[in-house]
Amino acid sequence: MQNKKILDMVTKACDDKRAEGIVILDMKDVSLIADHFVICEGTNERQVQAIAREVKDVAEENGFHVKRMEGFDQARWVLVDLGDIICHVFHREERHYYNLERLWGDAPQKEVNL
Repeated sequence: MQNKKILDMVTKACDDKRAEGIVILDMKDVSLIADHFVICEGTNERQVQAIAREVKDVAEENGFHVKRMEGFDQARWVLVDLGDIICHVFHREERHYYNLERLWGDAPQKEVNL
């Protein structure tokens, strides 16, 4: 139940900053890295930073510890590590290049509730 609360919080934070293409991958049976990936994109570096910052701020305001945030300065692919949930905020070009949805194609997608 805790993961659902975090997932809802993260997807809403992404949506609040107008992230596009929000996807949730259920990684439980596919990888030991995390239980879920939240993947989204921004259209430019400033928007990518705004999305990542909002995810971090909202998580901390709600008492969740952000273990690590990588890639913020370059704002091409920002990874926000919330433990069981990892949020990947991509610049549009990088998202199409790395295509995590295809790379982790065995992971079922969950419905995004906004």
